[in-house]
Amino acid sequence: MKAEQDSDLLEEDSPQENGVQTNQYSSISPPASPVAQEETFSTYFEDKVPIPETVNQAFSFRKLWAFTGPGFLMSIAYLDPGNIESDLQSGAKAGFKLLWVLLLATIIGLLLQRLAARLGVVTGMHLAEVCNRQYPTVPRIILWLMVELAIIGSDMQEVIGCAIALNLLSVGRIPLWGGVLITITDTFVFLFLDKYGLRKLEAFFGFLITVMAISFGYEYVLVKPDQGELLKGMFVPYCAGCGPVQLEQAVGIVGAVIMPHNIYLHSALVKSRDVDRRNKKEVKEANKYFFIESTIALFISFLINVFVVAVFAQAFYNKSNMEVNAECNATGIPYTDLFPLNNGTLEVDIYKGGVVLGCFFGPAALYIWAIGILAAGQSSTMTGTYSGQFVMEGFLNLQWSRFARVLLTRSIAITPTLLVAIFQDVQHLTGMNDFLNVLQSMQLPFALIPILTFTSLKSIMNDFANGLAWKISGGVVILLVCAINMYFVVVYVTSLNNVPLYVIAALLSLAYLCFVGYLAWHCLIALGVSCLDFGSRMQMVRSRHTDIYLLNDMDTDSGVER
Repeated sequence: MKAEQDSDLLEEDSPQENGVQTNQYSSISPPASPVAQEETFSTYFEDKVPIPETVNQAFSFRKLWAFTGPGFLMSIAYLDPGNIESDLQSGAKAGFKLLWVLLLATIIGLLLQRLAARLGVVTGMHLAEVCNRQYPTVPRIILWLMVELAIIGSDMQEVIGCAIALNLLSVGRIPLWGGVLITITDTFVFLFLDKYGLRKLEAFFGFLITVMAISFGYEYVLVKPDQGELLKGMFVPYCAGCGPVQLEQAVGIVGAVIMPHNIYLHSALVKSRDVDRRNKKEVKEANKYFFIESTIALFISFLINVFVVAVFAQAFYNKSNMEVNAECNATGIPYTDLFPLNNGTLEVDIYKGGVVLGCFFGPAALYIWAIGILAAGQSSTMTGTYSGQFVMEGFLNLQWSRFARVLLTRSIAITPTLLVAIFQDVQHLTGMNDFLNVLQSMQLPFALIPILTFTSLKSIMNDFANGLAWKISGGVVILLVCAINMYFVVVYVTSLNNVPLYVIAALLSLAYLCFVGYLAWHCLIALGVSCLDFGSRMQMVRSRHTDIYLLNDMDTDSGVER
């Protein structure tokens, strides 16, 4: 395979250009070296972690430790305040009955993260960079805008989560907008920890995950959930007596767990390890260890999520507002106005969740809950900022200073969050959270379809391209996840009961579906559905070079031939 030499594609037989090693297993090269840039281009990857040498070992704990880090940073998206809120609502509305949905969603998430990590390892570029090189200008810009919307939606939940935690810890003395400003400030500080070494930054994230595990684990031990019911809910895929409320909650769990920006993030994080991509054995080994590490990381995040679901399932399933109000009055917790004096079923969010824990199990439970939420919000805010940087750099090919990039990505995400914090009360954020979940659900195809497309193309992945089983299973999983999330969107829109909004939603849906259809068309061709390769490409299909000519069409400035 040989590529015509230009700014995006390097000839396979040229081992180096502008100081950057090329990849003989990919028709795509890394971005040009910053040597010729006027300003030093600094990124998360200034400090690459070396991989120790081992001789004829099928498995090495030393190597696993060297590869440990990216998967845990990725797993933080499974523990953000939006996920925690989904967990506690699942427990309060359905008890233990939806734990199997959480388990299934986590397994699906692991399989999708595997594709993201493989793309980064094999090509040496993350998903946004590959999209920048392979899609035409207009689709590329639309794709970037959609992913930015997903990041903004996620970031708003994360920052608001931190602000709520600070409000609970200060007994209401720190207002929501004050918590947002504090979170913005300390995020800027923490983001520059990697200046002191990549492993120190990863250790800090590990510390925050440990804080979450201890905090929510404490609540779990305190409440003492029924272990039999927990195991039954986790491994029996059935929901006895469930109705529309529980169905919507199940869909919400899938939407909260599988987040679009996390696919872009993980494909970038794996670049932080010093892997020689010209060596097929090293690439294969890196793929193996990253998958093991991701499995361990997501298993830990799953356990933390189970802690939260189990606590609220055991203590607050089918509880009424009247019962909670009476308990809060009896214990003297100053939040009784949150729960109206009626027999309606208790509805909770991360703010009310902390309050009810304080009412039933004492102030310590409230404050420890708030500490866990603060750790979840702070860690996910930082990884969300990294996602924003990678996405903006990749899609727009920005070569700015580190501070300028952090400032821009933070400003885009923080401005709407600050406005919400100023004009919205801390006790009435559930409606906003539902809207943000819908917004992120709609963006999911813009990560899942491209990752399946590019990891299925031999011209990009060579020997590491998806096999037939992965192509079929990946396509089915992505179709299922997107369908579930679209159902969630439809349910939300129809609940608004507003005809003008229905009309606007219908028009936006038409444009949305057209663009998703465009991405799906390219994806199906990459998967080998050659009958969709219309017109002038029919002759190319017969020569079985569909994947390469697809790339050639998608990047008009460069051609690839075999």
